[in-house]
Parts: sequence; structure tokens; C-alpha cells
Amino acid sequence: MSRTRASSSIALAALTLVCGPGLTTPSLAQTASQPRAPAPAEERAAYGRLDPLARSVFWSREMEVNPADPVAGVRLAEALRQLGQHEQAAQTAQQVLVSQPANIDAMMEVGRAHIARGQAFYGIGALEQARTLAPNDWRPLSLLGVAYQQVRRPQDARAVWETALRLSPDNPEVLTNAAMAQATGGDAAGAETLLRRAVAQPAATLQMRLNLAMVLGLQGKTGEAEQIIRRDLPPDVADRNLDWLRSQPRPQSTAPAEQASPASARTWSSLQAQ
Repeated sequence: MSRTRASSSIALAALTLVCGPGLTTPSLAQTASQPRAPAPAEERAAYGRLDPLARSVFWSREMEVNPADPVAGVRLAEALRQLGQHEQAAQTAQQVLVSQPANIDAMMEVGRAHIARGQAFYGIGALEQARTLAPNDWRPLSLLGVAYQQVRRPQDARAVWETALRLSPDNPEVLTNAAMAQATGGDAAGAETLLRRAVAQPAATLQMRLNLAMVLGLQGKTGEAEQIIRRDLPPDVADRNLDWLRSQPRPQSTAPAEQASPASARTWSSLQAQ
């Protein structure tokens, strides 16, 4: 045997010894064919703190692992809604209800998505079903009030918000929803009363405080409104919000909802934190 052929034989033998039988092609194929497991609870919780885009990618992958995963479906619908993909969010939440018809969280996401796209009528059925299945839960009632308000059923909206507040007194989310309904109807003073109660709660959010600043500004109470805005927002953002407030007409507090000015009707989320 020549030296070259001997060296090649030795190299081939060494390669076989190093690789061993565990790295053969059949084993690789078997590994690739194994189903991917859902992410552990810790990873899911970590993604819950990320931005909507990152969450939408993560939960889409979780849905690929298990299309019937109700948690992944609801979380994906939430992320899509926050990205502005309202119709897809509603469809995703509706898919959860195919496998879990009594899933309250999915029903509420259906309602939220339709409210967000300005078509609350199509979410009322799911929200009313959630109310029936969870009569002691204030959350479906709070959303249902928003939906009723959007479809011009203000008396029904007030009724469900009152029920929600009996279940969860001084709940800031319910108070804010009721307040903004009054604000868009021209009753800025009534909205102020409710929003002051809302922002006094420990769970009050930045948007709730900005809503209070808005209704104060619409009543000409610009000094207090400016204090709130400058306390919560960077100077350039605060300046933009204050400029917007100063440009708005001052609606009469006694104006009926039918006669609310177009400017006041657009103030539900006009003040922004960015």
C-alpha cells in the first residue's frame, strides 16, 4: 500500500471514530421531525412584557406549535389589535371560540377588536355572552358599555357601567369609559368628576390622567391641565398636546349628545403620550 493510500485510510478511520454512529443521516432526520414543544411558562411571561410586534411573532409561533392553544390565540389577538390589525385580531379571537366556546377572554378580545375598528355592533354578541357566563366579572360590562356607546345606545351603556361599578367600586377603567362617553357627549364637567375619581385610584394609568387633562382644558381650566401634562410627558410632547387643547372650542357642559361639536366628538383619545 502506498504512503498516500495508507494516510487516506487512516484519515477515514479517524473520521468514522470521531463522528460515530450518533451523527448519521437517519438520526438527523429523526431529530428534525420531532414536534416543537410550546414555550415554557417563564418564556411566555417574558414575552408578555415586550412590544406588540415581538409578541405577535412569538404567539404566532406558539399557534403553529398548537393551533388549539387558547392562551396563544387570545394573546395573538391582543397583539394584532394593538398593531392596528383589527380584523385579523377579531378573526384570531373567534378561532379560539371554535375550540373553546365558553372562553371569556376570547369573547372580550372579539369585542375589543370590533370596538377598535369602529364596528362595535359586531362585537356586542360576544360581550353579552361573556356577561352572561361571568355575571360577577366587571370586565365584560366595561367593554359592553363602550360598545353600546359606539352604536348609540347611551342608556344601555350607563346601565352596564353602573352594574360594573357595583361589582368593582371606583374601578378606574369603568370610570374612565363612562367619563369619556360623557366628554364626547359634551358633558365635560360630568366627565371631570368621574375622571378625578379614576385618577385617584392606585391602578390609574397615564392615559387616564391625560383624559382628565383633556376635559379640564376643554372647560378652560388650562392651568391644571398643563400641570398634569407637563408632569407626565416630555416637554416637546407636552407642547404638542397643549397646542391641541388650545385649538379646541369650549363645548357647553349642558349640550345634549346629539349636538356635541365635531371637535369634542374626536377627543376620546386625542391626547397622546407619544
